[in-house]
Amino acid sequence: MSVALPDLRIVYMPIPKAACTSVKAALASIDPEAPITAEEIAADPYCVHAHYQTTRFRPHRWEPYSDGTWWRFAVVRDPLKRLLGVYSNRVEELKELYHSPKMREQTALPMDPDPDFFFQNLLAYMELSSTIKHHALPSHLFIGPLPLRFDTVYKTENLGQLGADLSARAGREVRVPRFNSTEHPLKLSDLAPATIDALRERLSDEYIHLQDYYKNPLA
Repeated sequence: MSVALPDLRIVYMPIPKAACTSVKAALASIDPEAPITAEEIAADPYCVHAHYQTTRFRPHRWEPYSDGTWWRFAVVRDPLKRLLGVYSNRVEELKELYHSPKMREQTALPMDPDPDFFFQNLLAYMELSSTIKHHALPSHLFIGPLPLRFDTVYKTENLGQLGADLSARAGREVRVPRFNSTEHPLKLSDLAPATIDALRERLSDEYIHLQDYYKNPLA
């Protein structure tokens, strides 16, 4: 499902682990139909996801926004950093694996895997945890295949520009807050060679999909 603000003719397609909590919070601040307040978001940033859901791209659902009257945008993140963020945020910080009934019913996979074990067994973890699967799926499933159907695509490194563009369209200052930043982010140098090989294979197609925005550091 896209995040649409009809009054401002703004529509956004979110990608999990690509600043979507931050962007949704910014949109909520200018959405007259948003049922959540700035105070509620400050207390629990994740509450934005109940109102603005993140679902897979469907061409027929996107078609109504292609009549030239909507400003369509997306935010993309470096695929490697995005996937490493799944481990740092969802596995280490939020302990999402403990929330999965299927994970609790099995004994083959540890609940607190180290990053090498997690990424070398990523598909198995995705099968057992819907949350991990949702956040680890490739970006094209959320923003569609090439060519991308957006007026503007921002990199997560350029959220300041997104804030400026939203401000111009809303007629007042809009700040894109920073949520879910990890204090000690996982780095490629933290991983074993076998893990890097597994990530290289998994992310190859995603870097091709986002080749206009990011170079593949694993190539």
